[in-house]
Amino acid sequence: MPGTTKAMGVITVGALVSVTAYTVALGSNGWLWFGWVVLGLITLAMVMSRNA
Repeated sequence: MPGTTKAMGVITVGALVSVTAYTVALGSNGWLWFGWVVLGLITLAMVMSRNA
């Protein structure tokens, strides 16, 4: 389980970098930011459940 949480963290950070790069290059896209927020919340929930 810890490996899965770490992988989700890496994916979340990678997605943040990708969405930011997309925003800088092509302009903001609300759906991409919404998707990143949902991914971040899922990752946060995984971290919190692991620590509980």
